[in-house]
Amino acid sequence: MTIQNLIRPTIKALKPYSSARDEFQGVSAEMVFLDANENPFENGVNRYPDPHQNKLKTLLSQIKNVPTQNMLLGNGSDEVLDLIFRMFCEPYVDNVIILPPTYGMYEVLANLNAVKTIKVPLSNNFQPEIDSILNASNSKSKILFLCSPNNPTGNSFSSIEVETLLNKFGGIVVIDEAYIDFSKQSSWLDRLEEFPNLIVTQTLSKAYGMAGIRLGICYASTEIIATLNTIKPPYNVNELTQNKAIENLKNANLVKNQIGEILKERTDLINELNKINFISKIFPSDANFILIKVDDANKRYNQLISKGIVIRNRTNQHNCENCLRITVGTRTQNKRLLKILKDL
Repeated sequence: MTIQNLIRPTIKALKPYSSARDEFQGVSAEMVFLDANENPFENGVNRYPDPHQNKLKTLLSQIKNVPTQNMLLGNGSDEVLDLIFRMFCEPYVDNVIILPPTYGMYEVLANLNAVKTIKVPLSNNFQPEIDSILNASNSKSKILFLCSPNNPTGNSFSSIEVETLLNKFGGIVVIDEAYIDFSKQSSWLDRLEEFPNLIVTQTLSKAYGMAGIRLGICYASTEIIATLNTIKPPYNVNELTQNKAIENLKNANLVKNQIGEILKERTDLINELNKINFISKIFPSDANFILIKVDDANKRYNQLISKGIVIRNRTNQHNCENCLRITVGTRTQNKRLLKILKDL
């Protein structure tokens, strides 16, 4: 297997769009920019943003210990995932493998890109079934999506099983680490250089508290990143997003403290949820949410809505019958939730 053999022929032959900021990247106070048909009156956002987000990537490189040439930034993780589909999957020909219950956008993006989805359910304890995955794959299986920690179950996948899949699956393995900052397990970024077929996606929407700016991150080999850069929109991450991300990423202590508080609240919340009689099971969580099994998910969901509490009803997902997903809130929010649940 080589990465070049996995890339769509039309993508390999593509000549990328060259933006004004690609053709000239110099910065000088004396420069007069009359090249991009921008409004010339300065207001802070009248110029196009850096198409390669160099300042932001440099800061992320220091935080994640990954070279800038091994990362691509996108308008949320959804854009990053969509670009991965476009790079590797030939419409109406190729397929991808997902492991339900899992993040629903994988299947949505597959449908948008006219790519078949092969579903191989997780085991009863929500771990990948290696033999089933490998048996289900074929020569047209381009991508395997592993969400770890998994959404909506909250658990991380066994590192031994993931490594086996990285070595044996004949395509790209995307490990979605949206919730890795809440996990006891190490990120697969630490082993990025070992596996040429590995792509790791992360986000600033969860632990970093920046869901509103929409910034997703893709980490992969320089070969994969170089190709993704040829197909991404030229200015896909706006100036406001770049500046806000830089500002917040510099406040490492705040992020660390908030993660610590969320983890403490998660433990306390689990302890209290165990005391509620209509909750029959609380699944182990390595994320900032908890999946619980109740007597009647629809009933309990509607009861909470009527009391002003919004959670997610996951009862229709595979092997999640009568399950609700609760995001860990602040101490005040969690106390309010628990009081209402106990009153029910």
